[in-house]
Amino acid sequence: MLKFNIKSFLLSLLFLGSLIYIALFVNDQFVRPFLGDVLVVGWLYLFVKSFIKIKNSTLAHSVLLFACMIEVAQFFNLVTLLGLQHIKAARIIIGSTFDWLDILAYGIGWACILLIEFYRFKSKQL
Repeated sequence: MLKFNIKSFLLSLLFLGSLIYIALFVNDQFVRPFLGDVLVVGWLYLFVKSFIKIKNSTLAHSVLLFACMIEVAQFFNLVTLLGLQHIKAARIIIGSTFDWLDILAYGIGWACILLIEFYRFKSKQL
């Protein structure tokens, strides 16, 4: 069901701003390649939650599945298969390098979402 959630939308903008900052100004071996992937799962979750009313766990699982599918697409070099290797935006969005650590980062992001939502639910019951 479509339903706008302003809190999730504002949080997604905060995450997006953080991701843009990391992409533009951070060039290290942990924050950009790993923590950025953890955060992108949170951003996707919050962005979709901004517009669609869906069970939190279902959305979290769906975002994890989507992120892993993108990583698998990188394994099969989808950007090149589609003939988009010369388009920088396609290489950034789809990615071009498969890495098992990315899947680990997505899993950590997924687990953080589930934990945060679990504790939010519990605190509302008190």
